[in-house]
Amino acid sequence: MDRTKLYRRFRTLLIANRGEIATRVIRTARAMGLRTVAVYSEADRDAMHVAMADEAVLLGPAQARDSYLNIGRVIEAARQSGAEAVHPGYGFLSESADFAQACLDAGLVFVGPTAAMIRTMGSKSGSKMLMEEAGVPLVPGYHGEAQDEATLAKAADKIGFPVLVKASAGGGGRGMRVVSSAGELAGAIVSAKREAKAAFGDDRMLIEKFVQNPRHIEVQIIGDSHGNLLSLFERECTLQRRHQKVIEEAPSPTLDAGRRERVCAAARKAAGAVNYVGAGTIEFVSDGKDVFFIEMNTRLQVEHPVTELITGIDLVEWQLRVAFGEKLPLEQDQIKLNGHAIEARVYAENPQKNFMPSVGRIKTWRTPEATNGLRIDAGYRSGDAVSPYYDAMLAKVIAWAPTRPAAIERLNRGLEETDIRGIVTNIAFLSALVTHPDVRTNAIDTGFIERELKNLTAASGPPGDLELCAAVAAIVDQEAEAARNQAPSPWQTSGWMPVGRRQRVFAFRQGQGAEQRVTLRYGRGPSTLSTGAREFVFIMSPGGDCGFDLTLDGLRSHIVAVIEGHELYLRTRNGRFDLHWVDPFGGDTEEQVGEDKIVAPLPGTVVALLAEEGATLEKGAAILTLEVMKMEQTLRAPYAGVLRKIKCKVGDIVGEGVELAEVEPAAA
Repeated sequence: MDRTKLYRRFRTLLIANRGEIATRVIRTARAMGLRTVAVYSEADRDAMHVAMADEAVLLGPAQARDSYLNIGRVIEAARQSGAEAVHPGYGFLSESADFAQACLDAGLVFVGPTAAMIRTMGSKSGSKMLMEEAGVPLVPGYHGEAQDEATLAKAADKIGFPVLVKASAGGGGRGMRVVSSAGELAGAIVSAKREAKAAFGDDRMLIEKFVQNPRHIEVQIIGDSHGNLLSLFERECTLQRRHQKVIEEAPSPTLDAGRRERVCAAARKAAGAVNYVGAGTIEFVSDGKDVFFIEMNTRLQVEHPVTELITGIDLVEWQLRVAFGEKLPLEQDQIKLNGHAIEARVYAENPQKNFMPSVGRIKTWRTPEATNGLRIDAGYRSGDAVSPYYDAMLAKVIAWAPTRPAAIERLNRGLEETDIRGIVTNIAFLSALVTHPDVRTNAIDTGFIERELKNLTAASGPPGDLELCAAVAAIVDQEAEAARNQAPSPWQTSGWMPVGRRQRVFAFRQGQGAEQRVTLRYGRGPSTLSTGAREFVFIMSPGGDCGFDLTLDGLRSHIVAVIEGHELYLRTRNGRFDLHWVDPFGGDTEEQVGEDKIVAPLPGTVVALLAEEGATLEKGAAILTLEVMKMEQTLRAPYAGVLRKIKCKVGDIVGEGVELAEVEPAAA
């Protein structure tokens, strides 16, 4: 096919995506003078990417299959808006050959490879056969078309356990299971197929030897329609959880210059096998010595910013220039590696509750200024709603520095200065991860997070004197602000009062812990705060838009505080703390959902019932599976007992807090 018909200059670009990647593409497209068109579902009507674009078109209902995955509706949105080209972002339709072909058939430029390239390289099994022919090293495995249980079981037995079962059409950890023995295989295949079908519309599986203590290394490549193909160095994405990347960095701290060139050459060879056009990533697994081809992602990756920071290349701009039909602006020997970059993915999830996704409205969104090597790629802002329908990623914090240790320090500072409230996030977990001694020394593999999970998700310690005093200072400041234009506040903490000194007692509780009391004394003389036997003279002063400065006995500390009713969030030099201000006038009770209730933690769909009514259950036994935010969550028995009643069926769409099953505790 004449490639000039596929790639040509355009002025209006539709971004067929949402969230962080949509805002990322819009920024570069507008900087290049292009008119931008966003698409959105009913759940995203007020989303950030919709506000940023020049125009926006409603696709349909919240469910992705009715909106962002609806090819016909996206094509119609392009026609309706006058768009001449479509950027697919990542996820959703980005690796759909049918979508790329539909764009071509509609006369639209698809910013990416051709449908044939996507079909060839997007099939994990098909691409592996092609790589084998091209001489690219492969992990031993089964990549055939036969998908019956007997064939897959025979293949796994031949390969030898442990094996990795994964979706042929997927990515992002969805439809992927590590299987340690033959007895686990059938259940893993059923679960992986179901998850793959829901996420990608394709439940074909492949089976590979699971590489022990593996490292994940990938190479960024990009090609143009004139036959030029470049590699832009490698990234290391070894820090993963449930096969989903958490931290990515470039270059890989594992490779020396010689191995770097060999893996990049292998990546160029892999992409060259299909004369690849556009941005893509060749992924490898390493056993610490050799590298083996895993798959090719025929799209831009979530982690592309780390490559941009070490090369100085805007990959979205290059994607658009390739789509214009232009030649790549540099040759291979002109691409230089500069410094080190590392990225952390910020998710709406609760690490202390098995990373359960968190939904709700963002009440506070504060990120540090993107200067001095720090970059924030965000898809949300204060006031935005996080829904249960899509991936839970909120933003990426990326840091560059001349060296890896300096980049890690800069990333951690960026995480520490990020405050998101209204939903639960993984920020504290990310900070604990990047500062772990083994991460700093690169003594990691893809199983590192799971092994260290208990330490990485440990709850913050109890609040100390600084935090308790800061809580009182924040409350007093809020009250003073509310009363500023009224009569003087009775809680005013400075000035002379004819009745002498007064005091006010505050009580705080962290979680289900005991109350901790702080006494504020004010009036004649300096104001003081007492915590038990210790008494501090304190001074509070403005500290910028993101907090205040608190001086206790001459030591000044910066405090970030967010007050929501009687709930306080504090960030101090000691970490992050959530405190409850106990109502001094009573009425401070709130219903607690008991851990013995089997309830839906979030809105979701029941996809499997794993136990029958009347069954005797051990503690932790699987009862049912929910699909939440495109990931499966298994709900388990909170204790040993009998499953008395199941209150749902497969296919039910259930709301948060709905009771799904009833377990009767075993007799003592």
